Amino acid sequence: MRILHIANVRWFNATVWYAMELARLQQAAGHQVRVAVLPGTLAEAAGEKRSLSLVRLDHNTRTPWGMARLARAIGELTSRFRPQVVNCHRGEHFWMWAALRRLRRDFALIRTRGDQRPPKNDPINRWLHLQADAVISTNSATTRRFLAMGLPRERIFCVLGGVDTETFFPNPEARKRVRAKLGFTEDHLVLGLLGRLDTVKGQREIIEALRTLHHRGHRHLRLLLLGFSSALAEATVQDWIRAADLDAAITITGRVEPVAEYLNAVDLAVVPSLWSEAIARAALEWMACGVPTLASTVGVLPDLFAPEALAPPGDVAAWAQRIEKAMDADFRLRLRDLQDQRLPELTSETFLAATMEVYARALTRVERPR
Repeated sequence: MRILHIANVRWFNATVWYAMELARLQQAAGHQVRVAVLPGTLAEAAGEKRSLSLVRLDHNTRTPWGMARLARAIGELTSRFRPQVVNCHRGEHFWMWAALRRLRRDFALIRTRGDQRPPKNDPINRWLHLQADAVISTNSATTRRFLAMGLPRERIFCVLGGVDTETFFPNPEARKRVRAKLGFTEDHLVLGLLGRLDTVKGQREIIEALRTLHHRGHRHLRLLLLGFSSALAEATVQDWIRAADLDAAITITGRVEPVAEYLNAVDLAVVPSLWSEAIARAALEWMACGVPTLASTVGVLPDLFAPEALAPPGDVAAWAQRIEKAMDADFRLRLRDLQDQRLPELTSETFLAATMEVYARALTRVERPR
């Protein structure tokens, strides 16, 4: 199958990861795949690192002459590559692809929505989404919003993403090696938070929850922040740590490789995001490494974890209570068992299969008039 992904994002965020991981899996399965990216961006660099076939388009242009150039480039690309499926992972200039779909009728148009912002429920946006042969949402909350917009149920599909279990898996040897490197003993119960340093990721709230628990006497708790400066500078997070008097209990790693080895060093993962998480790459990686995980009730996280693993976003007291409960080894084992039952539905293989099934259904609409 000839597949074109439109991943017009400047950064390497979850939306780009979802698109490029899918493209990588499709390419490995023998499909002809192209990924359209913005030139000179982190997304372009990520695609090059993955050895994907990239097309560079200024897909976010707003000037009339820029849009004219973009329309011409899109026409040339589709005439040359002749995609059977075009999957738009962002909404900028999606109307161009909708117009082309109505004009040419020789490819299936997919709109994949992995954005934290709810889709606008207005006549123009509803009409645009009705031009798609299939709409993929990356979590059930977004699926419900699309249904509330009045989109046909048979054209809406929820595909949560998937994790590469050949890269992320339980690794006892890595656990020993990394814990020794970081100075953790088996007497420590190590919490892990994976994600860039950013307010949305909830680092501050977990630091405050840990301070609460240390005040209750649980001084064997440690926190491993697997992250690096982003919207927040590491110096800012270090100030929070000093203010909480937790210098000896919290480690910030910066960028580390291979990440999977560091995930295995943790006893209990936390995903305390305050919002977003329409696609939860970190959560899937914790699950694949067999690490019991607590998560907030935002985005896709309630689709991944059982109710007893969830806590309200931003509620320090609730998080302290949930972590305290998870200090019990039997409770952590129960969390892990529940995750292990869920994981077979969240692998790279199931991600690819579910998406290709959507494409197959969408292509049936190409073969008959609307």
